[in-house]
Amino acid sequence: MDYEKFLELNKEEMIFALQDVVRSNSEESEKFMGKNGEVYPFGQGVQEAFEKVLAMGEKMGFSVKNVDNYGGHIDFVGTGPEIMGIIGHLDVVPAGSGWDFDPYGGEVADGKIYGRGTTDDKGPVISCLYAMKALKDAGYQPPCTIRLIIGLDEETHWNGMKYYFEREKRPDFGFTPDADFPVINGEMGMLVFSFAKKFAAAQGKGLQLRSVQGGTAPNSVADSCRSVVRSEQDGAYDRIKEQVREYREETGYKVNVKGVGKSLEITTTGIAAHGAKPDMGLNAISIMMDFLGRLNFVNEDHNDFIAFYNKHIGFCLDGEGLGIKISDEPSGTLIFNVGMIDLTPEAGKLVLNVRYPVTADGDQILDTLGQKIEKYGMGLIRTEHKLPIYMDLDSPVVKTLMDIYQKHTGDYESIPLVIGGGTYARSTPNIIAFGAQFPGDEDLMHQKNECLSIERFEQMTKIYAEAIYKLSSGEYNI
Repeated sequence: MDYEKFLELNKEEMIFALQDVVRSNSEESEKFMGKNGEVYPFGQGVQEAFEKVLAMGEKMGFSVKNVDNYGGHIDFVGTGPEIMGIIGHLDVVPAGSGWDFDPYGGEVADGKIYGRGTTDDKGPVISCLYAMKALKDAGYQPPCTIRLIIGLDEETHWNGMKYYFEREKRPDFGFTPDADFPVINGEMGMLVFSFAKKFAAAQGKGLQLRSVQGGTAPNSVADSCRSVVRSEQDGAYDRIKEQVREYREETGYKVNVKGVGKSLEITTTGIAAHGAKPDMGLNAISIMMDFLGRLNFVNEDHNDFIAFYNKHIGFCLDGEGLGIKISDEPSGTLIFNVGMIDLTPEAGKLVLNVRYPVTADGDQILDTLGQKIEKYGMGLIRTEHKLPIYMDLDSPVVKTLMDIYQKHTGDYESIPLVIGGGTYARSTPNIIAFGAQFPGDEDLMHQKNECLSIERFEQMTKIYAEAIYKLSSGEYNI
């Protein structure tokens, strides 16, 4: 089937389409009411991007459906009852600062389209839509319905996808274009939980730890942490300032100290990274706790909490100090990240994120942790548990997608991956992640100056067109 000529004919239109969608600032915001009382649950920008893509699908002659503004789909209706799903999303993480281009300008420069969402996940969504269009223009009549499912809050809580699948039939198989090539055949289990402890009142006089705060989310490596200490003793602050200087020289870590009123503020700076790849960052919370462990606070509960952290967590990223280091062949080793800390004179709380191997038991990991910290007078608060997913390397879908990727790239060295991240593949069975980040390319997802090479845009669309054709037709070329 000669659909590649139609991809070429639609190339300029496809670029304009992505630029148009990028220009909608689809960072999730407060829900709002329309003029006629309709509810837009994820904010005006998300809704605007959603309506644009649905309109594109309708203009192409596809059947479209908006499910109460929580999500929707674009259908290339087939002759049979099965549904092949392609699940993407249009919401984006906040743009942040430091861009060389308007993050919502969709500008083209040096052969690249710049803007938040170009790679995650607006670019891949538009790519799949135009892959469907090329197949349709080429006269393809699929034996099953090809359904492009559009999510609207993937970067946050997935409430939209939950709402959508409570009302719409689940696809029988398919992929999500929201990760990496060549193919993601598994995603590690994910746990979000907290260690919490109440502190007794301090006895006597001395150095007080008034607060420790750091991190913004469980699934991010904290790049900053701040603590406030206070003492009435003469010379105490001068000694701490000297200790900070010595610590900087010894470790090379960024630690600063300054007076704030009658207190002393200590700040640490790390390197931000995704919680699935904490080795790519440096945790400012761990730096802070390491330094605070060199001080002696009047409240022994504070000293004990800090000592526990440094002994059992520290800079370790595999949970070994807590007795949960495990690994398997498909996934590798468990990933442990400290996302947030909130400590006051009365209580301390650590918010933690674990990604565990696909063959492991998440509940057993939590039980092990609970028993470990109970000895230290701490409690474990369970927040979130996403089970792992895994598709065997010998499955027809994995083999077919690998075959297609290799054909279009000539890359026979890259192998299927099990990742610590989470995609919409977790939202429904028989879905795996396929692209769109190419091996070796700079990964700018969630980063400033996010962009998509037009050359890669065209290449991924060819890959997706063939994948949609072969999966929907059952023509497994293996």
